Amino acid sequence: MICPLDTDDLLLVQGPTSFLLVGSVHERFALCIETTEDEYCEGLHPGDLVCVSAPEGGALRAAAMILLLVRDHHFPVVALPHGHPGSRRVPMVVSAAPEITISCEILRGTHPDQHLLCGSPELAGLTLRGNGGSVTLDALPPACTIGYICVDRALVEE
Repeated sequence: MICPLDTDDLLLVQGPTSFLLVGSVHERFALCIETTEDEYCEGLHPGDLVCVSAPEGGALRAAAMILLLVRDHHFPVVALPHGHPGSRRVPMVVSAAPEITISCEILRGTHPDQHLLCGSPELAGLTLRGNGGSVTLDALPPACTIGYICVDRALVEE
């Protein structure tokens, strides 16, 4: 499925109990990924995706804030080490890459590779691919719905 994505819109993929919020990168920048051992940077280009996963649901406003902090303000991404007790308290996670696959087999907040993002079992296997002005969704589960949210509206409404 190909979903057009305007610069002022965010794509909302909703499952019965979880969601993904997706935005397109507008400008080229280096996303810094911080781990306990190292720091490395991944180049992002216009048309790449920033995706926030809320495996247990949550506030769309919070997800929009996380997405915009990474996409528009270039905040770094932090990856916790495996087994870190804080990973169970992370309600939402973010990834940024040209293509992102949702997996329920990784621990939330512990995977530094940006092509994989922790998600709920109901969204597992979904792949999102940025195409400059659109997002291609492969293996979209049948129970999911697709919607759009205006960026400005997402920040003021719950």
